[in-house]
Amino acid sequence: MTYEQIKENEAVKTYIRQADASLGALGYTEHSFAHVGSVAEMTGYILQTMGKDARIVELGKIAGYLHDIGNLVNRVDHSQSGAIMAFRLLDRWGFPPEEISLIVTAIGNHDEGTGVPVNDLAAALILADKSDVRRSRVRTKEIANFDIHDRVNYSVTKAELKINEAQTIVKLKLTVDTHFSPVLDYFAIFTNRMLLCRSAAEKLGLQFKLIINEQQLG
Repeated sequence: MTYEQIKENEAVKTYIRQADASLGALGYTEHSFAHVGSVAEMTGYILQTMGKDARIVELGKIAGYLHDIGNLVNRVDHSQSGAIMAFRLLDRWGFPPEEISLIVTAIGNHDEGTGVPVNDLAAALILADKSDVRRSRVRTKEIANFDIHDRVNYSVTKAELKINEAQTIVKLKLTVDTHFSPVLDYFAIFTNRMLLCRSAAEKLGLQFKLIINEQQLG
């Protein structure tokens, strides 16, 4: 089964849709098809750029697309719940154990609370997931009702994750409109995510650089 087939699977669509609805009820930013699609493509980009073979790239995209389905169960420990759900789906679809192992491990290790970049897929998924910061993830249109996560995401007018040609550095470049949120707010909620990104980059043999408004901060 391919990444494109999984994207069209009705059960997967239902799980993603309902997981996002649950997070919406809790006041979280968008975690629906836009998010998982972006994470899937970015995971694939990272693995392909680092010279991984086509099937590993495909598995990375699948992991990216399924990585947040555990929010269907509960936000707490959603990476582990999602890994178990993904295992059941992949096993039923006939994926070999070697591929299931890679995907499930990546999903189970993507969250900054418990995740560790234990393999290349997990590392690529972490970088892809944590770099998806954008205005369109904010659900409410009432700026007066924004919490800090809304303000930070809304303030990011452009986010770009790129690996240099020498494959030595991965840069997360953000353009932040400080009218809506000071740069300090970004670090107030995302420091642990950026530290995990640094570990993920190191797993892939890269240095992680964070650049906000053309200023290198890490």
